[in-house]
Amino acid sequence: MTTVRDGDLRMLLPGPALVGRLPDPASGSGAAKVRAEAVQALADLYAYPDPVPQTGWVRANMASSLDGAVAGADGLSRSVSSPVDRVVFAILRGLADVVLVGAGTARAEGYGPLAAAPAFAERRLAAGQWPAPALAFVTRSGRLPQDPALFTGPDAAWVVTCAAADVDALRARAGDRVLVAGESDVDPAVAVAQLAARGMRRVLLEGGPTLLARAVAAGRVDELCLTTTPLLVGGDASRVAHGPPSGVRLRPAHLVECDGTLLGRWYVQHG
Repeated sequence: MTTVRDGDLRMLLPGPALVGRLPDPASGSGAAKVRAEAVQALADLYAYPDPVPQTGWVRANMASSLDGAVAGADGLSRSVSSPVDRVVFAILRGLADVVLVGAGTARAEGYGPLAAAPAFAERRLAAGQWPAPALAFVTRSGRLPQDPALFTGPDAAWVVTCAAADVDALRARAGDRVLVAGESDVDPAVAVAQLAARGMRRVLLEGGPTLLARAVAAGRVDELCLTTTPLLVGGDASRVAHGPPSGVRLRPAHLVECDGTLLGRWYVQHG
């Protein structure tokens, strides 16, 4: 039997070498250095393909309980998260060009502007990325998060919508950052193509489950980063993907365990 200390990162399936710990940041100045090293090791593990395809690479990130719930009794994803999941959540954002999310999920989860993370400044500069990832909200209804700071300044969020929406009203709020990707509904393939054409090729899709299912069915998800936390939630919460059937197969890239949380990365087998 292998004994693993709390906070250790342990590789369960083959992948790049991973050595590090994620101790409590409050446990001392030495722990902060160790934690920073572990974060960089995880960032290496989750690196995007090099080179990134010109058509973009879509990474979906979701978390669920052991019984498949993507939200707790409060309806929020953070209820089925864990400390190490939140570390990986920040890392995936630190590596992305754009965070793509359904407007309904963004409203429910209280999304705000994304700030540059110092831990990823050197990586992003070397890769020719902006200091912080952009935000892109997918909406068919035209309902957006209310925070006015999201749609002002040089780092204003993008809006991905369809021709059936009130495009003029959306442009009155988000200006030239409104992308029309589809006629009666948003086409995920067109949306990703438009983002990639504007230099946002490292796409991080943060859900929700309906958007993920539609993107998978459209063949525009390349990998799934799935965190499984040691919880049983019950109830009738949605699954990770909820929508049109796709039947795609995935193969494991890595599986890491930390404090009972499983951090998996899975490649979609296209075709």
